[in-house]
Amino acid sequence: MSSGASERWSLEVQIHPSDIRKRVRYLFLSRRQLTVWAVPALLWVLAVALAVAVAPGVIAGQMNRQEYQSLTAERSRQGERLQGLLGPLGALDRRAEDLDLRLEKVFLAYGLPPVRPPRQAVPASRVQVPESIYAGVVEQGDRLRDHIRNRLREVDADLRVVGSFETSHPDQVRTTPSVCPLRGKGFVLISPFGDRRSPFTKEIELHPGVDLAAPVGTPVYAPADGVVAFAGQYPLARSRGWWRYGNLVLIRDGDGFVTIFGHADRVEVRAGQKVRRGDRLATVGNTGWSTSPHLYYEIRRKGADGVFRPIDPLLYILDRRWPNDDRLLLRARNARPVQSFEPLPPAVER
Repeated sequence: MSSGASERWSLEVQIHPSDIRKRVRYLFLSRRQLTVWAVPALLWVLAVALAVAVAPGVIAGQMNRQEYQSLTAERSRQGERLQGLLGPLGALDRRAEDLDLRLEKVFLAYGLPPVRPPRQAVPASRVQVPESIYAGVVEQGDRLRDHIRNRLREVDADLRVVGSFETSHPDQVRTTPSVCPLRGKGFVLISPFGDRRSPFTKEIELHPGVDLAAPVGTPVYAPADGVVAFAGQYPLARSRGWWRYGNLVLIRDGDGFVTIFGHADRVEVRAGQKVRRGDRLATVGNTGWSTSPHLYYEIRRKGADGVFRPIDPLLYILDRRWPNDDRLLLRARNARPVQSFEPLPPAVER
């Protein structure tokens, strides 16, 4: 080490080759030069040391990221599966509701008490759901499951009541109108039961049946067992009200019901003939007071006073579901008996 004018010391480095015949090399580094070289070398050593120290954490973090991404993808797949399961659960709930409505109509048709036997609902089996973005879906599915289970228990109890009634009252079952007089899907409900404005008199009046539009010649079938009380066109001189239904069929279904089919094109039964559910009665037509081809279908039920009063036929078509069945049932449960209507012909009343 030596001193100079601008610096006090310097570093001498001698490089001796292994071959003694070669000369020795000398490298002189001033303090400034040594500092310039030493700082990067020190930084490099520190960087290597730091890399060695943090390498395990970096590797672990990378592995955790991959695991997290894998778990996130799996969660997404399970979430989509949960969402997909809600669809079948909702369809099953609607099916159970449909069965419940049909059974309510059966209760009404058979005259069973509107208040069903008390049933013990299955308590909801709530499971603590961890907080997550799918917690709401899980809870919704849990509620649907419990709702379906309780509804199906009610349906099962109702089926037992109906089965017991049908076993002990076979004659009433056969003579209760319970199917649509038109088959297939080639008809449309164009006028429901209830008050409406007459297309002929323009006055508000009771429409005591339903109008089912269908092509002329469509077969009309008996909705229950019974005896034909009248077949043909009712004489105008005896009743203007019954005459306007054109070709007409009236059937006495046991002691409790009378079914009426109007505006027929062709009548295929005769008075006094016994018919069974599903027998052909007539074909759809456009006779009498009619604005287009359709079947007029009316049901009258015998009340406690012995009078046959009109009731909504849609409630007694058990083989079809109408969009407003729930409202029809509610209205039927709370409706007062119809008071103003055309009396049945004397031959039918007896």
